[in-house]
Amino acid sequence: MKALLLVGLSCLVVCPVFTHAQTDPHAAGVDHRGEHAMGFSLETTRHHFELLPDGGIIEVDVNDEKDTATRDEIRGHFVHIASMFSANNFEIPMFIHDTVPPGVPVMKEKSKAITYTLQQTPGGARIKIQTDDPEALKAVHEFLVFQIRDHRTGDPETVRPPSAL
Repeated sequence: MKALLLVGLSCLVVCPVFTHAQTDPHAAGVDHRGEHAMGFSLETTRHHFELLPDGGIIEVDVNDEKDTATRDEIRGHFVHIASMFSANNFEIPMFIHDTVPPGVPVMKEKSKAITYTLQQTPGGARIKIQTDDPEALKAVHEFLVFQIRDHRTGDPETVRPPSAL
C-alpha cells in the first residue's frame, strides 16, 4: 500500500499536467499553428476577445509586464494583422484555425463597412473592429465568438452592454 501511495504521489510531482490542448488534437493544432503564425508563445501571453455594440476587440498582452521582448512581438504581429484585415486578408486566422472562421465570408464581402484600428496597450496591443452595418456586425460577432471558443479564452460570448463601456 505504501508503494502504491508513493507511486501516486511521485506522479503528482513529475507527471505532466494534461491541458485541453494536450488531449484535443484540434486545440493542440490551433496552439501550434498560432504560435508559428503569431511569432510568440501562447504560454507567456493571454488572448482576449470582446463583443461590443459596434463590433469588438481582439487583444493580446504579456503575462509578465517585464517581458518587453514578447510585448514588442505582439505589437509587431498586430501591426501586421490590422494591415491584413484592412486589406481584406484573413489568411492568418484561416491558417491558425485550419478552417474559414464563421463571419469571415461576410466580413470580406462587407469590407468597406468595417474598420480595424490598432491600439497599443501597456502589455501588448489590441485591434478594435467597428461597423455600423448590421450584417457586418453580426459577422464580426460570429468571428469573435469563434475565436473565444477556439482559443479557449473563457471570455463572455455576449455583447457588452453600452453602460459597461
